[in-house]
Amino acid sequence: GHTTGPSLSNDKLYKFAYSAEVYVDRVKASLQKSAGYRISSGVDVNLLWRNPDNDDDQLIKVTIRDVQVENVNERPAAKNIFKGKTTEKIIGKEQLKALQRPMVLELVRGKVKNFYSYQNEPAFTQNIKRGLASLFQLQLHSGTVREVDISGKCNATYHVRQDQVTKVKDLDSCETENQRFTSHNQILDVGTKATSATIYVLEDSFFKSIKAEENYVFLLNFRQKTGTKIVSKQQMELKSVQAGPGLIAGKQVASVIKTLDSSYVAVPLVAEPVKSECKKCPSLSEHWQTIRDHMYPEKLSKAEAARSFVSFIQNIRKATKEEILQIFRSENKELLLQVVDAVTSAQTPASLEAMLEFLDFKDASTSALQERFLYACGFASHPSEMLLKSLTAKFKGDIASEEIRETLVIVMGALIRKLCDREGCKLPAVGEAKRLILNRLEKAKKDDNVRMYLLALKNALLPEAIPLLLKYAESEEGHISNLAATTLQRYDPAFLTKEVKKTMNRIYHQNHRVHEKTVRTTAAAIILNSNPSYMEVKNILLSIGELPLEMNKYMLSMIQDILHFEMPSSKTVRRVLKDMRAHNYDRFSKMGSSSAYSGYIIRGPDVSSTYSLDILYSGSGILRRSNLNIHVFDRNAGLHASQVVLEAQGLESIIAATPDEGEENLDSFAGMSAILFDVQLRPVTFFQGYGDLMSKMFSATGDPINVVRGLVLLTDYLQEIQLQSGPRASAEFLGGLAIDISGGMEFSLWYRESKTNVKNRVAMFTVGNTEVDSFFIKTGIETTLEVETTLDFISTVQFSQYPFLVCLQMDRVESPFRHHVTKYESLPSGRRYTARRGKAELLAGNEYPLHQENSNMCKQVFGAKSDSSSNWF
Repeated sequence: GHTTGPSLSNDKLYKFAYSAEVYVDRVKASLQKSAGYRISSGVDVNLLWRNPDNDDDQLIKVTIRDVQVENVNERPAAKNIFKGKTTEKIIGKEQLKALQRPMVLELVRGKVKNFYSYQNEPAFTQNIKRGLASLFQLQLHSGTVREVDISGKCNATYHVRQDQVTKVKDLDSCETENQRFTSHNQILDVGTKATSATIYVLEDSFFKSIKAEENYVFLLNFRQKTGTKIVSKQQMELKSVQAGPGLIAGKQVASVIKTLDSSYVAVPLVAEPVKSECKKCPSLSEHWQTIRDHMYPEKLSKAEAARSFVSFIQNIRKATKEEILQIFRSENKELLLQVVDAVTSAQTPASLEAMLEFLDFKDASTSALQERFLYACGFASHPSEMLLKSLTAKFKGDIASEEIRETLVIVMGALIRKLCDREGCKLPAVGEAKRLILNRLEKAKKDDNVRMYLLALKNALLPEAIPLLLKYAESEEGHISNLAATTLQRYDPAFLTKEVKKTMNRIYHQNHRVHEKTVRTTAAAIILNSNPSYMEVKNILLSIGELPLEMNKYMLSMIQDILHFEMPSSKTVRRVLKDMRAHNYDRFSKMGSSSAYSGYIIRGPDVSSTYSLDILYSGSGILRRSNLNIHVFDRNAGLHASQVVLEAQGLESIIAATPDEGEENLDSFAGMSAILFDVQLRPVTFFQGYGDLMSKMFSATGDPINVVRGLVLLTDYLQEIQLQSGPRASAEFLGGLAIDISGGMEFSLWYRESKTNVKNRVAMFTVGNTEVDSFFIKTGIETTLEVETTLDFISTVQFSQYPFLVCLQMDRVESPFRHHVTKYESLPSGRRYTARRGKAELLAGNEYPLHQENSNMCKQVFGAKSDSSSNWF
């Protein structure tokens, strides 16, 4: 009869040689040195029954025999973990027996319609059988179909050429239960590629040979050299055809199966999850004891702290709520903060429950722990709706500390954005949190409340909040209008409508009322950054020369930076400058000390990083705002890694100077605001009001105030994979950052000098573990990266003359960088093979040049200083 699938001859026994190999290595490495293993065996196949009404419906028996387990690459005896072990010893007696019990497949038109095996078989031997059974699935005409095999339900494309068939499976299309999560930001994430192809050669309408290969590649987006791969190969080759047993008579499949062996049951072809149990793993509290010493606050700028943090998270993810609470209850205060960072970053239901049970928001004495918990929520790599829901409930309840209340709503804003970025905007908890923030902002009377909800919007960046932000930017003054404007500045220019541009132009040109310099310069930056028209640019250039002293210099510097750094609007600016009226000498030769400058920190093959630094002074030489930004970007995505803004206002009275126009009534204030990894933190106030200023000034030690300290999980990637040959694999990449940012501001009335210092100390540790777990053997590759560095930013201002002297310094210290790769194969008994290589280097320090004018001033400042100027006050 005519068949549309492979067809076996009656009374024949087909004897095949079968092998399944797994290789794990670095992406570029050749497979000759990879870690891995090979299972090889004989496979006997014979026809049991053919449907009398349909030639295309066949039952075949498949038996695995003579199983061998060996290295995938030749190893000297000393490095061979299988040396001297029989297959029975390696796999286990019962398991081997199960593996060699025959299975029965029902093939209909070449597809595996039913897979019959024994019910109580160990999952991992059943999966090896499924891997073999999936190879039998074939169709003899070209085209794409959706079919089920061990990998799940996937799209498969067949190409048929005479006796050769190629099957390409689209692994990205598979519907599976495999667990996976990815990091929130693409730059910190892992890129993957997965391919699967099988080539069949047929002879006498049955298989002559089958070769299948699957490849999985994982690349760290920010350093593609740190990549790993898994290669899985299956091969089946016909060795001989012999006389075999006869057919079983029968009308129905069910009766034939019963005759054969009544214990057979139809089992799904999709793999069942199987995890090897960890026999010698330490408990959570035992593990904590081994890393505890690296977690003291003063050690948080060391790579060892980041390494310990990452390993702790891996263990917390396996822990119960009780195990986690046990550590909270037994630990002292200064270490608890780091435990909070790790437990919150683990993001499991158990870790969240433990956290909420341990923290009492009605108790002001533990506010430091509450704050650390909230910030760790803000940095969460893949936050759940449950987390936002829990925080919203806390916000509606009693909170002892006003600062925690503010931080809580600011972090809710960050979670709204992260959930919206992942198609979660329609989730009930997100809708509720959005409404809460918008409604309360509209009703807010007190400045403090307005500020708190604006900061939440600065994280949430809701398109529907733009009209409210415009209202606050234009009609309020001081902090509030400034905050509304900088919030608008964080939106993607695509959201900034004509209405926004009109309002920003009115603020900058003061069409309706006088605005402060800080708000006006932010408005100008928004206009120039969102595809400005010729007229908008021209009007801004024409205004230079008519502005208050320092603002002229600042705007001029901003325009020069756009040109020098080739920003998107530079083409329009160049066109306008050709128009002579705007480009006259007087306008562009303004004195002053304010500046704006951008440059590269690194330009790498995968990612680049830029800094931008702008500083605005008041006419009397007192700092109004300094803003240091660090951005990281690749071809497809960007990350606002950090921003540190120092702001001061109303300080003229200290040096008996006249305030600038429109700033006569501003209260004395100085403070600092930071953004870290796209999350706006709660601003810190140095002093508020004249009395507060005077008391702090006379006690000022210039000691830096700690702004941010803690541990952040940046890269958080997990992908579980079902390999076609039966084993489970997983790729897990975790990147932890230990960070310590401090800032200080000091004045000397005697030397008429002020100094601000921002110190960013960071250590980063990233580990990637790509592993194949076959129950009786694990093989994998672990790759680690670590780096420690410090970025110092110091500005010194001497205001004894005008224009006053300003010297800005930005330095990066020499930084150790280490990279290791370890390949391994291990048996449950503890026998292990490892190959490790690594390198350590020192990355040279760097003093960033900023601009020429600055270098000239630094020479003057440090030349003019006498030795005695180190005594303050």
